[in-house]
Amino acid sequence: MREQFTFLSPLKEDFFQQPTLDLATSLLGCILVKETAEGAAAGMIVETEAYMGPIDQAAHSYQNRRTPRTEIMFHQAGLAYTYVMHTHTLFNIVSGKAGNPEAVLIRGVEPLFGLDLMVKRRGMPLSANLTNGPGKLTKALGIQMSDYGHPLTKKPLFIAARDSIPESISSGKRIGIDNSGVAKNYPWRFWITGNRFVSRHQNADKISRTNGGSK
Repeated sequence: MREQFTFLSPLKEDFFQQPTLDLATSLLGCILVKETAEGAAAGMIVETEAYMGPIDQAAHSYQNRRTPRTEIMFHQAGLAYTYVMHTHTLFNIVSGKAGNPEAVLIRGVEPLFGLDLMVKRRGMPLSANLTNGPGKLTKALGIQMSDYGHPLTKKPLFIAARDSIPESISSGKRIGIDNSGVAKNYPWRFWITGNRFVSRHQNADKISRTNGGSK
């Protein structure tokens, strides 16, 4: 892990224009950054889940359900979609074109910068448990409901480019959606194979090898 926060620039809007399933894998290895008055903290994205909007019974926007909570999903890609589940704020990235409400949930990050701040916020020592879950990582990084709708191409909450492509990406069923009919079986969860900050390790439906190491 890096010991100092170095200058990072937000990715451009065109990065977020990818189809949702492609975006969910392209985000692996990218850096999620949140700057606050307390300081900056960042982590490498190691786990994502794709939610395919109107056709996906597990998505909040299934059948184009439009509510105050899901409204931002109907806007352009690259915006923050935050919501509360079991008292925890969860962080998603709006994907798909405007009017096509899809999103990618960030499920796990590997801490890179602002480690002392993350440890303080979580009230626990540095370990995989610090950020290996969607509610854990938002608390560690300082992501809040007030970030709802924020463009992720701008500070203080943004996505920065990855240093290298993961050598291996696993995919399998999403977690915690057992009441979503056939959608519970869709292999739309993606993670960096073997990374210890993944929220839950399970047998992958598929493992993709990449030419990891190049940007």
